[in-house]
Amino acid sequence: MLHQYSYASLDFKYHPTSHLESFLQEVHKNYSSITHLYSIGKSVEGRELLVIAIGENPKKHRIGIPEVKYIGNIHGNEPIGREVLLHLIDYLVTNYGYNPNITQLMSSVRIHILPAMNPDGFENATVGRCTGTLGRYNSNQMDLNRNFPDPFGKSIAPLEPETEAVIRWIHSEPFVLSASLHGGAIVAAYPYDVNNQATGNNYSRSPDDDIFKYLAKIYSFNHKTMYKGNLCKMKFLDGVTNGAKWYTIAGGMQDYNYVWGQCYELTIELSCCKYPSASKLLHLWEQNRVSLILFIKQVHLGLKGRVLDEKGNPVSKAIVNIFGRSNLVPFQTNYLGEYYRLLVPGEYMLKIEAEGFNSLDKTVDVFDNISQYSAAVYDFVLQRAK
Repeated sequence: MLHQYSYASLDFKYHPTSHLESFLQEVHKNYSSITHLYSIGKSVEGRELLVIAIGENPKKHRIGIPEVKYIGNIHGNEPIGREVLLHLIDYLVTNYGYNPNITQLMSSVRIHILPAMNPDGFENATVGRCTGTLGRYNSNQMDLNRNFPDPFGKSIAPLEPETEAVIRWIHSEPFVLSASLHGGAIVAAYPYDVNNQATGNNYSRSPDDDIFKYLAKIYSFNHKTMYKGNLCKMKFLDGVTNGAKWYTIAGGMQDYNYVWGQCYELTIELSCCKYPSASKLLHLWEQNRVSLILFIKQVHLGLKGRVLDEKGNPVSKAIVNIFGRSNLVPFQTNYLGEYYRLLVPGEYMLKIEAEGFNSLDKTVDVFDNISQYSAAVYDFVLQRAK
């Protein structure tokens, strides 16, 4: 008999920072074998930016096990993501060992959740305000989603403590997939956010545009209403949009993740109202629950593997290029020689290059292995140049 998830374990209300911290500590205490609680830094006012990692080996990255993250509340007056993520944490840990799909998911990926990136802004925001900027910014009055280094050189400096903490975090793990949860619309947006072609709101296509559209539609089509695309007095075909096509921003977190973090990130807007009443939270959770879980599962799309030398040693910083995809910053292997590339099913030609080695060209087939909870595995051996 499957475990029946109980909403009684976490109230559907807005949780101030002290309550949020207590909840995360309690979850870690009660589920210590599958959770790891850690801080990535502090806000301007000194509040901890707490992350909970969930998985069968939550404390440490394992070879072949991809890393996924969710971020909530980057804008302090958009706290729906904060609360939805708390319920996602509750759902995952209480269903592990009872629900076969959740159990298998947690054995195949490590999930990191930062419920509140801007806790200072949240403490200044007011429930019931559907529009406006009260509480949106951090305590230095900076919009944190305009504060990241920008791939096209338009970002705002200096970097805020919260931004610096997230940048360190992005580079501390081989994150493959990510989403940031917002309020103010109902849509899944994808890179680029900044326009790389011309002024104005024009489609800003990334080299992995097909992957991003696929990921966005996975979220939208499994949401209760997002797929309709005609909500909040806005129109988005299939409930998805290119970020710059909607409106251009520079210094956005999702572009930074993709270009420098080798991490495919979406911006998910959850509600027409930025800060709806607490009575709406159960409904919002139910609207997003399936999408949140299926989005994590998409980390098993495409390819993964290692690049090794003739003796089986990992080759770090090897470039894994896919023909026809000229990424601004090439995807490279980590210190374990690992690479991860999200790709829709098809045939691809790869070029693997590393300093001191002969380059290697390889054609590979990518199948839909998501139901197997693993991307297609291709390891490559490089020969040292003579």
